[in-house]
Amino acid sequence: MENIISVKSLEKSFKKHQVLKGVSFEIKKGSIFALLGSNGAGKTTAVRILSTLSKPDGGKATICGHDVVRHPHQVRECISLTGQYAAVDEVLTGRENLKLIASLKHLPNATQKADEMLKAFRLEDAANKQASTYSGGMRRRLDIAMSLMGNPQIIFLDEPTTGLDPQNRIAMWDMVKELAENGTTVFLTTQYLEEAEYLADHIAILHEGKITAEGTPDDLKTLLPRGGVQLTFNRTAEAKAAAELLNEYPVTFDQENPKTIDVTTDGCAAQFANVLTILTNANINISQFTQKQPTLEDVFLTIIGEKEAQ
Repeated sequence: MENIISVKSLEKSFKKHQVLKGVSFEIKKGSIFALLGSNGAGKTTAVRILSTLSKPDGGKATICGHDVVRHPHQVRECISLTGQYAAVDEVLTGRENLKLIASLKHLPNATQKADEMLKAFRLEDAANKQASTYSGGMRRRLDIAMSLMGNPQIIFLDEPTTGLDPQNRIAMWDMVKELAENGTTVFLTTQYLEEAEYLADHIAILHEGKITAEGTPDDLKTLLPRGGVQLTFNRTAEAKAAAELLNEYPVTFDQENPKTIDVTTDGCAAQFANVLTILTNANINISQFTQKQPTLEDVFLTIIGEKEAQ
């Protein structure tokens, strides 16, 4: 696939504070790209530059082959931006909001386009209700529907599930997946690790103004050589005895089940076999065991530091 977004050595400062320090990445057409970082990492600043709302101090970025600084109008023709908070007119109905955007973009058949979006985003029953009566999830769906009027090639979703309950968050994830399946390139910024892991084809971690790691979710997990095993016993006393015997490894107890312990190893077969041998020699029976691999959260916290991530 061709690259639809290319960013090279992007820099941006606000007074004496440098927010972006030579940020570079590329995004394939039709993919879901997640820019992951803690608060203040520079995610929104990067999105503002790429969406032509702000100019960089240095570096270069092209979208659909157009330079974001020299050709902002052409860039805006192929992108759409949905911010952290739904930008809908609460006085208007859902249908009226969509028709307004269609008119501003000089799209033909505004009513037909609006009705198509209402159906696609499951808002038909609320089409003639004021947006002020919508739930948070409905507003967010309407906001994205408005962003997609005119079929932009790229949509920027800046923290799209902020403030949504778990049910609406999952519904939003499915919607994002569907967008990509239909050919739209999705640029996602998020603080939610599970969101990035579930959605993204490619992830870049932004920390202190720099991209510190990038790749597929599986690629990023291989950055940590450690793995481990989760062991469950028939009795709590056996779990405690096992923890004492396995003192050469970091061991933690499951907070919800005192009969279960997590043993951290380097992930190799030899250490896994050693753990089982120690317990077998001590006649401690394991009722269940599961090998564990590093999670995206492990990678993220290791890279940016646990204190900053909280």
